Amino acid sequence: MTFDRITVDPEQMAGVPCIRGLRIPVATVVGMLADGMSTEQILEAFPDLVAEDVQEALRYASDAVREREIPLRRAE
Repeated sequence: MTFDRITVDPEQMAGVPCIRGLRIPVATVVGMLADGMSTEQILEAFPDLVAEDVQEALRYASDAVREREIPLRRAE
């Protein structure tokens, strides 16, 4: 999958994946969604973002999780 809105620059934010070269980490946006914020609330908090940025951040996070094995406690 290609991500046109996610950028990584070792000179910016220590190479953390960000949205469109802005100093807004993907993890921040995904965390806001996980905390129950709506896309509209995120866009109010970060006026430089558009709805497509939020959606791509979520897709990026989904792909990132799919690509690694995360240790979880086994269900009993």
